[in-house]
Amino acid sequence: MAGFYFRAVAPDGKLRAGTLSGQNEREVARELRRQGLIPVYVGREPKRARGLRLPAFRRGRRDVLFFTQELATLLGAGVPLDRALAITSELTERAEFRLVVEDVLRILKGGKPLADSLAAHPEYFSELYVNIVRAGEAGGALAPVFERLAEFERTRDELRSYILSSMIYPALLVVVGLASITLMLYFVVPRFAQVFEESRLRMPPATQVLLEASRLVKAYGWPALAALAAAGAALRAYVRTPAGRWWWDGFRLRLPLLGEALRRAETSRFARAMETLTANGVPLVQSLHIAAAILANRRMARSLEAVAQGVKRGEGIAGPLRKSGQFPALAAHLLSVGEETGRLDQMFGRMAEIYENDTRAAIRRFTSLFEPLVILVMGVMVGILVLSMLLAITSINEVAL
Repeated sequence: MAGFYFRAVAPDGKLRAGTLSGQNEREVARELRRQGLIPVYVGREPKRARGLRLPAFRRGRRDVLFFTQELATLLGAGVPLDRALAITSELTERAEFRLVVEDVLRILKGGKPLADSLAAHPEYFSELYVNIVRAGEAGGALAPVFERLAEFERTRDELRSYILSSMIYPALLVVVGLASITLMLYFVVPRFAQVFEESRLRMPPATQVLLEASRLVKAYGWPALAALAAAGAALRAYVRTPAGRWWWDGFRLRLPLLGEALRRAETSRFARAMETLTANGVPLVQSLHIAAAILANRRMARSLEAVAQGVKRGEGIAGPLRKSGQFPALAAHLLSVGEETGRLDQMFGRMAEIYENDTRAAIRRFTSLFEPLVILVMGVMVGILVLSMLLAITSINEVAL
C-alpha cells in the first residue's frame, strides 16, 4: 500500500489536508467519503514551483482549468457556491489568481450573479465562459455547467499543448542547423582562407565559392541579422493591424500541410465551444457570435457572421456553414445530420472529437515530412562545406608532394 496526499472538505466546511494509505487514488477517495469528507484532490503532494516557470499566459490557462475543476467537484458535492469559492481560493497556489478568486467572491457576496462576478476579470474568464455560467445560473444547474466547462478547458489545453510540443523539435532543428552553418562560415572557413592567402596557391572552384560565402557572412552578417529582426518587428506590427491580421490569417491557411492543420484546429475549437454553449441552453445565434470571438483566425471568425445571419433567416446552420467556404465539407454534413435528428449539441461534440483527432494526425504528417526534409537540407549544406574544405586540403597536399 502506498501513501497518497489528499485535500478534502470537512462537514464544517473547512479544508483538510494530509496523507492516507491505500491501493490507489479511488480507494483513498472512498475512505475519505466514509469518514464524512468530500475529496477535492487525491494523488502526489503538489510541489511548489521552482526552477523553470511557465509563461504568464500559460499559467493563467492552467489556473482557470484548476478553478473550474475544483468548483465542479465542490458544487457537485453540494457545497454552497460562496463556500466553494472560498475553498477554491485557499487551494489556489498562485497569489495573483488567488486575488482574482477572492474578488469574484467579494462581488458575489455584494449581490451580483456569479456570471457578472466572473465577467469582472475578462483576462481570465472569456465571454464563452461567462455566458455558459450565466446559462447555468438561469437553469439552476451550476454543477453540470462547471463539469462541462472543465472538460472544455481540458480538451482545449491538451490540443494546444500537443500542437506546441509537436512544433518544438522541427523549430529546434532549423535553429541548430542554421547556427552550425553560420558558425562554420564565420569562424572555421576564414582560417582556410588565411592559409591559401599565405601559400598563394590556386584554390579549387568549390573552395572559392565557400570562401566568398564566408566573406559575405563576415561583412554583412550582422547588418543582415539586424535587417531581418527589423523586418520581423515590422511584420509583427503590421499583423496587429486589422488589415495585417486579415492578410496573415489568410496566408496561414494557404500554407502547404500546415494550413490544413490550422484549419482543422480552428474547426475543432469552434465545435467544442458550440457543443458547450448549445448543451447549456445558449441560443444558437448567440452561440455563434461567442464562438466567433474565441477563434484565433479572423477569416474563419468573420465567416460565422454570415452563418448567424443564415440562422436568423431560418436556413439552419449546415447550409450557411457550407456556403462560407472556410470550414471543411464534412463539418456541414455532420451538422446537417444533427439538425435532422434534433441533436445538434451532440453532433457538435462528435465534430469536435473528429477534428481534434484530425488535427493531431495533420500535425504528425507535417512533422514526419518536415523533420527529414530539414535534416536532409542541413546535411547537404554541411556536406558541401566539409567537401569544399577537404578539396582545399587535398590541393595543398598535392602541391607539397
